[in-house]
Amino acid sequence: MPTSLRSTRSSTLVSAGHTFPKAQRLCSRKLTEQLFASGNRTLSAFPLRAIFMVCNSDAMPVAARCQVLMSVSKRLFKHAVDRNRCKRQMREAWRLNSDIVLGAMPAGSTIVCAFIWTARDLQPSSLVERKMKNLLHRITEQI
Repeated sequence: MPTSLRSTRSSTLVSAGHTFPKAQRLCSRKLTEQLFASGNRTLSAFPLRAIFMVCNSDAMPVAARCQVLMSVSKRLFKHAVDRNRCKRQMREAWRLNSDIVLGAMPAGSTIVCAFIWTARDLQPSSLVERKMKNLLHRITEQI
């Protein structure tokens, strides 16, 4: 592939704002425990479940306005290939539609969210993206 074509693609991707940087990934054990503690809001849209909490930016150790965790249970999919495919589909759906939540966030607040795969079988990417959009719109209504 010519380098000019490669650089055009990457600049188009970045200029569109559809990225999933490291700062948006939920890695903090403390925040993860707070997220899964009782009292946080939960929404479901098969095959996904979203658990989220809104907190002040001062309480966040990272400057990201949103942090996301993707999870697929080993109980549902014994093979890592299948779990990775589900996580890849969720990450792609988040990457393409994260601006729904980020655009509706009030200034000075941060959202921490976990997306959990609930289906017992593989689903098409179009369904996953449609359900992710549904969840993100419902999250913005509750913020």
